[in-house]
Amino acid sequence: MPILKVLILAIVQGLAELLPVSSSAHVVVAEKLMGLDPTSPQMTLVLVMLHTGTMFAVIVYFWKRWAAAYFRSAQAFQEALMRVVLATVLTGVVGYPIQKVIEKTMFKGAPKAEIEQLFGRLDLIAVALFCVGLLILFAGLARRRSLTGVYERAHDDDGMTMGQAGTIGAVQGLALPFRGFSRSGSTISAGMLAGVGREAAETFSFALAVVLTPAVLGREVLRLLKASHEATAAGAPIDLHGAVVGSLVGLLFSFIAGLAALKWLSAWLESGKWYLFGIYCIVASAVVYYLHTAGY
Repeated sequence: MPILKVLILAIVQGLAELLPVSSSAHVVVAEKLMGLDPTSPQMTLVLVMLHTGTMFAVIVYFWKRWAAAYFRSAQAFQEALMRVVLATVLTGVVGYPIQKVIEKTMFKGAPKAEIEQLFGRLDLIAVALFCVGLLILFAGLARRRSLTGVYERAHDDDGMTMGQAGTIGAVQGLALPFRGFSRSGSTISAGMLAGVGREAAETFSFALAVVLTPAVLGREVLRLLKASHEATAAGAPIDLHGAVVGSLVGLLFSFIAGLAALKWLSAWLESGKWYLFGIYCIVASAVVYYLHTAGY
């Protein structure tokens, strides 16, 4: 893949990662506009590596907040670990069956049914963006009107219960199979609606993302190796070296872009106008659907 295209995708990923607007949807749309196939193993690996790059940027950005919330004492770490484990387990319990149902129903009879085949469907991405937009909008307006209890607690997650953590994990499971259904947007909104402060929900959401990323990356590496083996057997080998190099370059660029974006996006996030991201997602869903009707 040309380095310029990787750089463009990395910048898109870096700008969109911290915002609850589905960075994956933005990257997929950018891929389609540049004539790339988002469903190919090479491109899904690039997508995951872009996420990995921005996750490193997120670790740098959130480290002090995590240290204050989770590592200030042995008890705090144990409690945080229990919440993270519960949320991650529920993510798998909810997300994996949904993925299998989609593969068995939408790809019924297909020899190689994989959820990644949906990544090129801009119509589905538009629907997912619209749905998460409504969720974010509702959570933001509910927070402003104090309809869901106390929102602004301490800047750590001392007030987060196991039930609230489980709710966030379950919603993360709903988000994983669908490009466009923002993972951070949906999990933070779910936490807010469950009575968790926005900053605490945000801190916990990105901690879950860091835990989840290695497993998703490993899955995509295995998927690429399998596709490469099948393509070689069919006499049309995949440029495995080029895919890996492009992915590593994307990781580096997205890390740099993510760090740069975090410097000025954080102030916007702290403004408290969460509902505006819901409006953005709804508008973006209309744009994405238009691109679908235009043949992209």
